[in-house]
Amino acid sequence: MSRPGRKKRTALFVLEIILLLLFIGGLYVYGQINSRLDKIETPVFDESKVVTNVTAPEMTGYTTYALFGIDHRSVNKALGADNSDTMIIASVNNDTKDVKLVSVYRDTLLDIGNDTYTKANAAYAYGGPEQAISMLNTMLDLNITDYATVDFNAMVAAIDALGGLDIPMSYAELVFMNDYCVETSVETGASYTPIELPERPEDIEATLGEYHLNGVQAVSYCRIRYTASLDMGRTERQRRVIQMMVHKAKKAGLTTIFKIMDDVFPLVKTSLSKTAILNMIPTVIGYSIDDTVGFPSKYKFANIKAGSIIVADTLIDNVVELHKFLYGDTEGYIPSQNIQDASNRILEIVGGADTLVDQAPVSEDDTDNGGEVVWQGDGSGNYNYTDYTDYEDPGTGGGDYTDPGTGGGDYTDPGDGTGGGDYTDPGTGGGDYEDPGTGGGDYTDPGTGGGDYTDPGDGTGGGDYTDPGDGGGGDITYEDMTGWDDGYAEPAEAAETAEPTA
Repeated sequence: MSRPGRKKRTALFVLEIILLLLFIGGLYVYGQINSRLDKIETPVFDESKVVTNVTAPEMTGYTTYALFGIDHRSVNKALGADNSDTMIIASVNNDTKDVKLVSVYRDTLLDIGNDTYTKANAAYAYGGPEQAISMLNTMLDLNITDYATVDFNAMVAAIDALGGLDIPMSYAELVFMNDYCVETSVETGASYTPIELPERPEDIEATLGEYHLNGVQAVSYCRIRYTASLDMGRTERQRRVIQMMVHKAKKAGLTTIFKIMDDVFPLVKTSLSKTAILNMIPTVIGYSIDDTVGFPSKYKFANIKAGSIIVADTLIDNVVELHKFLYGDTEGYIPSQNIQDASNRILEIVGGADTLVDQAPVSEDDTDNGGEVVWQGDGSGNYNYTDYTDYEDPGTGGGDYTDPGTGGGDYTDPGDGTGGGDYTDPGTGGGDYEDPGTGGGDYTDPGTGGGDYTDPGDGTGGGDYTDPGDGGGGDITYEDMTGWDDGYAEPAEAAETAEPTA
């Protein structure tokens, strides 16, 4: 019969062995993570260029980060201007580990720096993360010093590693998601299977059901901004996908987590040091993303030089609400003088509060004029793009962003320079985005007609978004979506024609 003392010592010995194994396992996991962190790109980040308002409140007990999704395209470079079409503020409560996310609407009229007012998404293209963070700090009274940046490829890889996501979708979202999948797949080199559309319901905005989306599809879902909810709905979709990814990652095994690190870390740029990231690991599992909103929460629209823009109503009131959401009780907080001045300046620029409308104005086309300045300090409303190292004009013409010819085409006109096509016009016509022929079709018209987005037929039709035949007169309200089914019945055929933009 064993003595009680011996049994107790044996139990302690077994426990010590278990703890030792766990410790060794922990070291193994730590080592695996540590080696993978070397894959993250940490570009030179000049913190001295990051500007904050002198009287901005110091929110002790919280850490705030900026997350940027960049419209960078290696395949279709003409449509990728490195604008930060996704801008998310992440506030972490250091005690409760609660995380709150705020999406800044890309078309919000703000001072992106140097007293230059335009759409907020242009700040990153103008001066990289330092400029984009400075815009968030000075326009929202924040003290952000760290950021992370990703593009399409990183999101696709992460979602695929997680096995996809189950997302509730409407008919309109299905249509636009299938459309965006074409370019997302080409850009990332990842595959997808188009979702077959059900019979068109009377209410195309109502949720039809839950659909399992892979990486290409989920990212395309995040890019949708043509439904009734416009960019507000797009940013809500982005936050929803992030929440789903975090929830699923918490339940994933080490093999899945390591695969995400292997696939995604090389596609991430951040100011956080390797040591800072390692120090976050012990507590990151306790983080919970429960609350998300968009900024501004109260807004109206104006239609001026840069197209339809979002105007905070007012910037002062919206910044106060933002601080309440991010940091809880902010009683006594008064926005900095810079916020008050900018709030007044924005109203002056748009012609006063009486000029604002509740609905986004309908424009003739849907080109993204995010790089076109609305107003700057000298009052000219013009901006000298020669300081933009990212854009280049090696010719002698007046083209915006890239014009290797001598003409006035916006973004890219690699033809003879005689045309005025926006974004890409390798011919001589005036088509927006891409017109390899001679016509004036918007986005992509490989024929000679004026079809918007895609008209791969004989060019005689004017259908918006996709008209795979010769007819169609649908407009941006997509009252008639019947042409979409034909355009995406065969993915290979669709890939040759459709090139939607973010």
